[in-house]
Amino acid sequence: MSKTLYRDPINGKIGGVCAGVADYFGMEIWLVRILTVTAFLVGLGFFVIVAYVAAMLILEKMPPEEAKRTFHYKEHQVKQKPWQQGKSASQLLADIESEMGEMEHDVAKMEAYVTSKEYELNRQFKKL
Repeated sequence: MSKTLYRDPINGKIGGVCAGVADYFGMEIWLVRILTVTAFLVGLGFFVIVAYVAAMLILEKMPPEEAKRTFHYKEHQVKQKPWQQGKSASQLLADIESEMGEMEHDVAKMEAYVTSKEYELNRQFKKL
């Protein structure tokens, strides 16, 4: 499936160019905006403005049915990143510690099986 680059005025601030670029490359909108502002401040201001205006004029608006399928659509946005869920740092660390504990338990079970005589016996039966 080929993806098309559109302007995303639903999630955009000015013309939707940064939001469209973020959707196209699968990035966070805020990151594309920061990169654009940084390029402007570093001395590429004229080129950034010209490129932004050209993209606003050249790129088509994202069709509504396509906008509804994007992750950034405001009415259907799902907060998947931990920092988007409003959790405190201590709660995030506790969640990570819990997940790591579960993984450690699973690895210990796998290790116990692989080093057991049952594993070796099953391996021998499979060779037959």
